[in-house]
Amino acid sequence: MQGDASGSQVDDAAIERARSNVGRTARDLLSKIEGIRLRAETLLAQPEALRASARDQTAALTRRQLQAELENLPTTALQEVMGKSGKHTALQGAGYLTVAQLVAASADELTAIPGIGPKTAERITTAVRTIADRTGQATRFSFRPDSPDAQQRDLLATVIAIRHADNAASEVAPLLDEFAAATSDLLSAAAPTGRRLSMLVSGRARKRAALAALVQLEAVSNHPRTAWLEQELARHERAVGLVGYTDERLWGEYSADAATVNATLSTVGGAGATVDAEAAQGFIPEELRQRITAVPLDVRLVKSTLRGYQVFGAQYAIHQERAMLGDEMGLGKTIQALAAAAHLAANGQQRFLVVCPASVQMNWLNEIAKHTRLSPHNLHGATRDAAARKWLREGGVAVTTFGTLARLEEVKQHDTAMLIVDEAHYVKNPKAVRSQTVDDAAARAQRVLFLTGTPMENRVEEFRNLVGYLQPQLARRVDATDVVAGANRFRRAVAPVYLRRNQEDVLTELPDKIEVDDWVLLTPQDEAAYREAVRSRNLMAMRQAAFQTASPAKLDRIREIVDEAREDGRKVIVFSFFLGVLGRIAAAIGPDAAGPICGSVPPRERQRLVDEFSAARGHAVLLSQIDAGGVGLNVQAASVVVLAEPQWKPSTEEQAIARAHRMGQIRTVQVHRLLAKDSVDERMREVQERKRLLFDEYARKSDAKEMDSRAVDTNDHRPDDLDNEAIPVEWRIVLAEQHRLGLD
Repeated sequence: MQGDASGSQVDDAAIERARSNVGRTARDLLSKIEGIRLRAETLLAQPEALRASARDQTAALTRRQLQAELENLPTTALQEVMGKSGKHTALQGAGYLTVAQLVAASADELTAIPGIGPKTAERITTAVRTIADRTGQATRFSFRPDSPDAQQRDLLATVIAIRHADNAASEVAPLLDEFAAATSDLLSAAAPTGRRLSMLVSGRARKRAALAALVQLEAVSNHPRTAWLEQELARHERAVGLVGYTDERLWGEYSADAATVNATLSTVGGAGATVDAEAAQGFIPEELRQRITAVPLDVRLVKSTLRGYQVFGAQYAIHQERAMLGDEMGLGKTIQALAAAAHLAANGQQRFLVVCPASVQMNWLNEIAKHTRLSPHNLHGATRDAAARKWLREGGVAVTTFGTLARLEEVKQHDTAMLIVDEAHYVKNPKAVRSQTVDDAAARAQRVLFLTGTPMENRVEEFRNLVGYLQPQLARRVDATDVVAGANRFRRAVAPVYLRRNQEDVLTELPDKIEVDDWVLLTPQDEAAYREAVRSRNLMAMRQAAFQTASPAKLDRIREIVDEAREDGRKVIVFSFFLGVLGRIAAAIGPDAAGPICGSVPPRERQRLVDEFSAARGHAVLLSQIDAGGVGLNVQAASVVVLAEPQWKPSTEEQAIARAHRMGQIRTVQVHRLLAKDSVDERMREVQERKRLLFDEYARKSDAKEMDSRAVDTNDHRPDDLDNEAIPVEWRIVLAEQHRLGLD
């Protein structure tokens, strides 16, 4: 489409033909061109208009939620502010049973209550206001698909419309620019042709220019690109208008992609849609934060809506160049890494390399296609060398595994714009071959980003090793004094290389996670099997004893959990370290159970099992070995998580739980830890607690925590070897159980 208002390229014959169109025909043409521009401009204005509406709707829903919470707060809550002098007995006697009732009470109404004078009434009013303010600050709106209503539905419709409007604006804006450039001057020049009188009173030159502009506008109107533009406008208008949407489709779309819907809601602003800025930026120093945010993130090649903390995470990775993103599991480290790569690609960079465990490689390839406009390349398997050559030639995001990286000879000869290492704690041992291979790849990369939710699961020294790959000088400065001084000083010391945010700080809409320690008593048959395993010093048999007999205690409890979930229409994922245990569970549950996902199942097949589990209507059960399915997979469809036995590392369990309790989860997640009383499970929990303490102290923003030590047993003749840390903990646990059972 091209326009020239001067009319220098329009011949006399065309101008003469145009004279017959002066009047109504010209007006219709001018109206059509103006109409196309107006429709495009209206679409471009829709995102902000819809966000303004969503802000009002969110504020109303947040006020409603706050009112409900205050109605659930009894007047005894005043004691938290006023102490025992809160007069709650007198208030309850007068019919004031909740804080919500007191919010609406006047001073005169309070002083009319026997025993409450003006000063006490004033103190009560102040206390009620304090409680209401605190509750209001903590109240964040979140959709409740289990109890939908008209107000929630209307907001959901607005948010989904915003998603379509954002997409329309990004696609229509360049088209409108092109159309406006071709028609703006022509519309002004051709304006007199719409009225015969205007043409009569116009001078010769102006008449010719008007007729020439009319000829050119007609050419623009008949151009195939204009017809295509009208089709695109109609398509986007239908999408933004939610044509064909029913309530069922709205809630179905939310259930299928709640993460994207809530990410869009987070961009609205206003009540319930914001998070603490300091928390979203990982509590890093202000000066560093200003430098990081000075360059806006270029999202032209990003297809998904980013939350504020995710934008900052991508900016951090770009600005710091060699850094570690240690966000808690479920916060979207993958999309942040891809957003950083997309920013660099939009500004001329070409090649990005992801190194990850084989179990999550397919997930990375899927996420690249889902969230970005970058080309994914699979550098694994028989075609890895051909794929590597294509990647080197065309650019994009290549994904390979720790084991394959060392065999990619051609890749070693080229630089990369960014190396992304997922589950970076896999390389915490610098002496390991895969660690050295990653270090070599990092040396050839302009930028390096490590991703790990558990960088310090065992000891601070391992964290220092990870930092050593990225910023060796900083690693040397992180010494024991930072650790002794506490978490805050440690975080300040590593801020240039380490960014971490926690779920409770930034995912305000994330449903609750209810964790239950499901203790069971061993049956007599279980006890006999367990004693025999202890006598033979077989730790693996000790851990599985509650599943080995004809009617094992843990298996009975799993049946109960699954039956309850079936009645509620919930999906269940069951994790165990042992393939044999999963086999027993599958036989007990029957056809409802899918899987198991285990080490021998190829990554593509694992993803298929997850996809089918997620797509199933209503109840379903997925079985998985915890090492195979507890990392990398997204299983938000499950809202019941069962851990069949405790694991050695707390992080192993937390990663498994985070497969379900993450962005996109729409229901409260029930976590059942199955534990057998008077068994090895108790000893393993003691090991877990000591490891978790180290991680929480220094990797999270938290005060120092103290935990009472727990004796392994109460026997006065405790074997010395139980406290000898030179002996492997597995062997000490066996000794502890032998001693407890009198088998030593």
